[in-house]
Parts: sequence; structure tokens; C-alpha cells
Amino acid sequence: MSSSQDASNGPSHDTAVADTRAWIEKAVIGLNLCPFAKAVHVKDQIRYLVSDARDEEALLADLARALEEIAQASPETIDTTLLIHPWVLNDFADYNDFLDIADAAVEELDLGGIIQVASFHPDYQFADTGPDDIENYSNRAPYPTLHLLREESVDKAVESFPEADAIYEKNIEMLRKIGPEGWAALNLHGAYRT
Repeated sequence: MSSSQDASNGPSHDTAVADTRAWIEKAVIGLNLCPFAKAVHVKDQIRYLVSDARDEEALLADLARALEEIAQASPETIDTTLLIHPWVLNDFADYNDFLDIADAAVEELDLGGIIQVASFHPDYQFADTGPDDIENYSNRAPYPTLHLLREESVDKAVESFPEADAIYEKNIEMLRKIGPEGWAALNLHGAYRT
């Protein structure tokens, strides 16, 4: 994972992180899509990593390193990691298939029950939805992103939020209320396809 990239080949690392951070601030926190995100954002406990991987094998190696690093770090330093990978798995079907490989990597590193992988993608599509359905936007990030979460932190967050099961429904309600125009007004950048 190098720190610079030719802009003609895609975003620089700084741009990918800035776009992702803006998405966290404006959409995830701003629309309250995840009521747990604000605390780790404010405490600067989100680690943003950009992978230069151009194939699944290289991404898997970066994922393994990121999993090991979050597992070894103190939660006060790194509570969650966003592994942004702009140059690989841009097709959502391929990305979705890779999630099984990501989960297998968690198990292979003996991190099952310790770390989990959540998924975000510019073309995210839930089962039984159309590609343009607004509810898909709850999981649409500027670039394909693997979100590494500590199970213990997730459990604590859910315990402190009595209506955690209702988050998905509230997100759909919010996204339907603002519609595609409201989403576009957030002025997010990156690889979004609207």
C-alpha cells in the first residue's frame, strides 16, 4: 500500500481517504445511517487504509495485514478500519463474491468472533431490490470498501442502543424521504454511480 498514485489511474490515496471521510461525515453520521459511527469518528478511532491492489490476490494480502493490525491494536487507537480498494472489485457481483473470501480470511487468522467484515460499494444492491432503489444507498460508499469491525465494540454499541434492530428500517425511511435528489445534494465524490 503505497502513499501516492497517478491520478490518471484513479484517485490518490489522499483523495480516496478524503472522499470516504466526507461520506462518513455527511451520509453515515449526517443522515444517522449508523448511530455508532459518530463516537469512533470524533475520537479519531477509524483507520483509513487504501489498497493499491489490482487483483483479488493482492487485496486478500492487504486484507490479511489489516486484520492482523486491527487485532493487535488497542481499541482506543484503532476501533475500526476501512480498507478502501478503488482499483479492484469495482463490479458489485465480483465484490459480493469476494466477501466469502474475506470471511474465510477472518477465520483462517483465528479472528472469528473477534473481527467481522462489513461491506460497502458504490453499486451496492440488497437482494430483492432494483439497482436504483434508494435503500441500497445505505451501503453505498465512494469506493469498494471492506469495513473491519471489532465484535466486542459492535456488541457494546448494540447494548447501548435499545432499538438496534430498527436501524435498517429507519435508514430506508430516511433515504426514501430525501430521495435521489437529497442524496445528490450531499455533494459526495468518488466512484458513485447515480
